[in-house]
Amino acid sequence: MKPIAYLLLILVSFASCSKDNSDGPTTPPDTLYFPPVSGNFTWETTSLSSLGWKQNAVQSLKDFLAANNTKSFMILVNGRIVMEEYFNGHNASTEWEWNSAGKTLVATATGLAAQDGLVNINNKASDYLGTGWTSMPLEKENLITVKHLLTMTSGNDDTKQLMIKSNLTYVADAGTRWAYSNIFQKLTDVVAEASNQEFEAYFNAKLKNKIGMDGRWNFGTIFTIYHSTARSMARFGILALNKGKWNTEQVVNEAFITASTTTSQAINPSYGYMWWLNGKSKYMLPSDQTVYQGTLIPNAPADMFAGMGAGDQRVYVIPSKKMVVIRMGQASNPDNPDFAVSGFDNALWEKISAVIN
Repeated sequence: MKPIAYLLLILVSFASCSKDNSDGPTTPPDTLYFPPVSGNFTWETTSLSSLGWKQNAVQSLKDFLAANNTKSFMILVNGRIVMEEYFNGHNASTEWEWNSAGKTLVATATGLAAQDGLVNINNKASDYLGTGWTSMPLEKENLITVKHLLTMTSGNDDTKQLMIKSNLTYVADAGTRWAYSNIFQKLTDVVAEASNQEFEAYFNAKLKNKIGMDGRWNFGTIFTIYHSTARSMARFGILALNKGKWNTEQVVNEAFITASTTTSQAINPSYGYMWWLNGKSKYMLPSDQTVYQGTLIPNAPADMFAGMGAGDQRVYVIPSKKMVVIRMGQASNPDNPDFAVSGFDNALWEKISAVIN
């Protein structure tokens, strides 16, 4: 074989090998990865060993998850899957409810309406809902802004969770009392009225379709709940981790994400715009006016913020570790299924920390 022909054969072979390896990671492992929003693809992964994590602690974490009624669990770093586990017949295509973790979706949709110029969160809620949407005296109703709905400081009676007008009664002036309540659902009406379309249509066009989520809203008589796969919850976590940016598009204004994940009022510093915040000096819990000293989840990173829902539905976002953690399933403690911060969180993060530290 002539030298030139031989050289050409080597170059063609090298090009062929390079093409054959095209199914591997397409972005450097230390950069943020965004799974495509459509089409057939393999979600990029990162190994525990490449992160220096402890493989010998993984089985203990899995055992804990299985023993505590978990159905779906994911850990992602820089958008890539490090762990993805399913239990009790669930898989990557199985939908489950977000419960109150979905409040973060409603808050984000409100932020999108604000950036579209449809809503001003400092305006009265009645500017969008009309007067008389509560059973409060008009002067008290007029104190409630969209921001009060975002921060759980509307001053309504939080013992009444069916959001009909007769249940929207006065307890305190808006902004003076933090109380966890289904009154947040009125934000879906604010967005719908301001955008002149159904809330779900606006949500789908402005958020869901932009980041490739699946899922659907269930507008029940008491609860407004989103249902999706764990991977779609992970997509939303990646969006929050990247401060509202998906790939090259700033889907949600960074300023709104920052405000959402920062203390929103002085009464409960561990609460933003529907996000729970770790690492603060004190916190309050739903259905309880007690102020507890210390951080929300001591075993979790201090900079973590989280969407939390009944039955221990969780989307944890940890900026310092470029990490998103997803947990879906039934309540870890069936005797205490109703909400959010439970001993489960601290125990789970003890197990996660044993793997990642």
